[in-house]
Parts: sequence; structure tokens; C-alpha cells
Amino acid sequence: MVSPLMPEIFTVCAGLLLLMLGALRGTSSVSFILSAVVAIFAVGGCLLLGYDDGRPLDTLGGMIIVDGFSVWMRLVIFAGLLVSTLLSVSWLKENQVLKFEIPLLYLLSGVGMLFMVSANNLLALYVSLELSSLCLYVLAAVRRDRLASAEAGLKYFILGALSSGLLLFGISLVYGFTGTLSYAGIGAALSPLELPAGAMVGMVFILAGLVFKISGVPFHMWTPDVYQGAPTSVTALFAIVPKVAAFGLIIRLLTGPFASLHDQASQILIFVALGSMIVGAFAGLAQQNFKRLIAYSSIANMGYALLGLLSGEPEGVASVILYLMIYMIMTAGVFAVLMGLKRQGVALENISDFAGLGKKAPFMAYSLVALLFSMSGLPPMAGFFAKLFVFQAAVAGGFFTVAVLGVLASVVASYYYLRVIKVMLFDEPIGAFDCDCSISRKIVMVGSVVFILVFTVLPNALLDQAQIAAGSLFP
Repeated sequence: MVSPLMPEIFTVCAGLLLLMLGALRGTSSVSFILSAVVAIFAVGGCLLLGYDDGRPLDTLGGMIIVDGFSVWMRLVIFAGLLVSTLLSVSWLKENQVLKFEIPLLYLLSGVGMLFMVSANNLLALYVSLELSSLCLYVLAAVRRDRLASAEAGLKYFILGALSSGLLLFGISLVYGFTGTLSYAGIGAALSPLELPAGAMVGMVFILAGLVFKISGVPFHMWTPDVYQGAPTSVTALFAIVPKVAAFGLIIRLLTGPFASLHDQASQILIFVALGSMIVGAFAGLAQQNFKRLIAYSSIANMGYALLGLLSGEPEGVASVILYLMIYMIMTAGVFAVLMGLKRQGVALENISDFAGLGKKAPFMAYSLVALLFSMSGLPPMAGFFAKLFVFQAAVAGGFFTVAVLGVLASVVASYYYLRVIKVMLFDEPIGAFDCDCSISRKIVMVGSVVFILVFTVLPNALLDQAQIAAGSLFP
């Protein structure tokens, strides 16, 4: 039965048709393909809305499972891909990057991410992860005429190959000690009374490979360079969607096949969470490039999100799902503002380039102020509630010290958000801004700002849905 996979099948078939069109018509089909990709992500998301999330369904011989968690995460991924494509529409035209392959790579990478959160077998996990990653490697280096883009793609590819090797080695160890690749079979083989040491080592390697995908410490070194060197539209994609999909994969592993190894896994999560929060907070203080600053911000935010997984309870998983969703929306809004600003035709790069934005372009400046306030976790913005829920989950699980250190790291990280706000609102302008904010960017920017404000009034609306999605993982 393949009916639960209709969104993925629809996306793949549409992608193949668009690939044929692009091969026949070349660059003249770019605008059409972009529009089609936007429509595909919109329709694909709508196809999920009618699914009854109360009935988990296995398909493809049990390699893929569709339940309440995967449906919710697939909707979030579809929304993130739709936003990322909307942000890329104007960028491709403005920078004259007329390559029909770019939107198709978005599409195929998205297919891999959709299968990642639905994988029910380690083989399906690896194939879907590689499908997504290979597309992202190419996107990072898509500007072959620019040294920074080629360097970003090469660094991402080499370190990504290392993480893939760690993941594959971990999978081989788990298979060798359990005799199966199925999540259910692994969970049954890993009895709490007799835990094979080799399987635990395999879990460590698998988690190490996935920590790379979410840019967690100590596998974070690629993030600042790739964020800075890749084209801004591609950086937006990296920041918005892949980490959500990788986190969904981590959640399913820790609540499924490795549920009996929770005590061992929590030790790894504590180290990664603390390292990510501390490195993201303190290293971000020294950054002058805005995209590198966002990179360190993402590292810190992944650390905060990991706090919700420490307890291993449904409430903690729900807080992580909600955190990822809010973070995705805030980041999309920040990139919508960044991509809509130029000075004398040159895109803004450094924090100092934002000087005087509040006087020259107040609408965009105050939109960015609201988003940065939310990312710093100041009340009553949506970002405050996101951090509140994950900290509450950590405290409820007895991880008081980690939660306190997370709060302190959040306070430190607030400085570099406030520094950007200070430059925008209080520094003297150093030149005129070219505020070329297209309709698609305005939609993303306004939608993000409205969300972080409306969420303040109705914080439980999405939390209830996240709790339903998380509850489907716990029998």
C-alpha cells in the first residue's frame, strides 16, 4: 500500500517531468519551473491534511511508517521548502543565476527530507539522508564562478562524507549486534536487561553522524563557512529546513529503536547540547559577518532544542517539535529581510552595513527588530515560549544544571542580537539602501512577524498539535 506516500510520489513524479522540461528548454524554463516547484510544495502539503493521524501505517515492506509524528513533521518540512523556494524566486532573477537545476535540487532534496522523518528502517534512513545531502552539496557550490561558493560546497561535501561514514559504520555495528535493520526489530533486540556493548557504540556513531546534520558541537565547524560562502538563498534553505528533518530523524530513533538506550543517549545529548549552547553564544559575540552570526545562532538554537529530548517523555518531544517550528519561521523572516536589502546594488554582508536602517527603511528595520527579539528569547515573543517549553521539559526530567546553563547561554547570546538592533536603530546611516523587497519576500517577512506576535496570544494552539504528534511515538 503506497497511498500514505502520495505527497512524496506526487513530488517525485512532478520533479522528473520538470527535469525533462528543463533539459529540453534549458534556461528559458527557469521561471516556469520555479512557479511549478512552489505549487508542488503547496499541493504536496495539502495532500497530507486529509490523513487520519490516529492510525500508523507501514508501507514499502515496513521500511516507511506514516503516523501522527511523520505527518506533522512532513507538513512542517513542506512549509519550510515552500518558504525557501519563495525566497529564491527573486534572488535567481536578480543575480541572473538562470539554472533550471536549482529549483529541482530544492525539490529532490525535499523528497529526501520527507522520507527521513518517515523512515522505519536504517537502510531507508541512510538512503533518504544521502538523497537530501547530495542535493545540498551541489546547491552550496552552485555559484561556480565564485571562490566562496566553491569553497563552501567543497567543505560541506568533505565533512558531510565524514559524517556519512560515521553514520554508515554505526549502522553496520547495530546490524551486526542485533541482526536486523528494522526499527522494531532493533528495539526488541536491545533489551534493557542485556544491552550489547557493540550496539551502544553503533548508536554513538549514528548520533554523531546526525549531530553533524544539525550542526551540533563538536561537528559544527562547517556551519559558519558554508553559511557565509553559499549563495544567500541557499543559506536560507540550509537554515530553515534540513535541520528540522534531521531533528525529526533523531527524535524517531531515540523514541523507537534506541528507547532502551535512553540513559546512554542522554549523556551524549547533554554534551552536545551544552557544547552547542556555549559555542553558539560565545563564538557569536566575535562575528562581524551577519550570515556567520546566524550560523552561530543556529548552533546555539540546536543546543536549546536538544534539551527537550533529555527526559525522553512525550512532553519533551512536543516542546522540541514546537521549538523547531518557531525557529524555522523566525529564521525565514530574518532571511526575507536580509535578501531584500542592498546598498548600491551590493548585498549586505557585515553587521555594520545595517547602520541607519531604522531611519532609511523603518518597515524592514522594525520587522527585523521583532524577529531578533524573538530569536533572543525575550518575552512576549514566540521565541520566548519556545525556549520556555524546552527548559521546562529539561527541569521536569531532573536536568536542572543543564537547564540553568542553557538560560545563562541564552542571556549571553542575546547580546549579539541586541548589537544588530543597536546598529540598525542608533548608528548613523553610511549610505542609501536599495530596498528591493519583492512580493514573495514581503509575504514571508510579514507572515513571520505576524506569527511571532499572534503566537503570544495563542501559545497553546500549536502546542496541543505538537503534543498529539509526539504522543503517536509513545505506545
